[in-house]
Amino acid sequence: MFTGIIEDIGKIVGINRTGGKWELKIATKLLNGGVREGDSVAIDGVCLTATKVENDMFHADASFETLKLTTLQHKKAGSRVNIERAISAGGRFGGHFVMGHIDGMGTIVNMKKEGDSIKLEVEIPPDASQYLVKKGSIAIDGISLTVNEQHGNIITVNIIPYTASKTTIVDRSLRDKVNIEADIIGKYILSFVNKDQRKGVDMNFLYEHGFAKGD
Repeated sequence: MFTGIIEDIGKIVGINRTGGKWELKIATKLLNGGVREGDSVAIDGVCLTATKVENDMFHADASFETLKLTTLQHKKAGSRVNIERAISAGGRFGGHFVMGHIDGMGTIVNMKKEGDSIKLEVEIPPDASQYLVKKGSIAIDGISLTVNEQHGNIITVNIIPYTASKTTIVDRSLRDKVNIEADIIGKYILSFVNKDQRKGVDMNFLYEHGFAKGD
């Protein structure tokens, strides 16, 4: 699990395209014991496993299914990527619960400066929009952000200068694709509500959930 607080901007230094996967070679300053073989690492929000660590880079495999669903399919040698290691037990928790399981790719439909920040409008996949609420959380390319506005499938987020300086969001342009992960809490709530709608709200439901008490 991750928090959406980016730890480093890494660089893809090589891609080995094999029969059923891409092997990414990623340089990062988070080595020297910070990333070990078998560790989970989020690359632009995509949870991958470090399969090999050497010198100043680590290797990670992306399956064709992962490539199909994420912006990793567009990466090449020299591409900059957001990197976050999985949180450790007892570690400080920053942004929000991020699983590294991408819901789909969104499209940047508007970018403009507002003061010293950047206002970003993103069209997100319809399936992901149902989990979002105004002032709720969303991960875009692995970055924990707040949904300021939502109109259908279009959401608005604000990029403050600190976030812009510590992530690859400034590399993005109009119509670029970005990885989208909706807040896991919203998914659980919607699942709970849908199950209760199928079940029906009756006195048993009210007793079960503490809204009514027996004699």
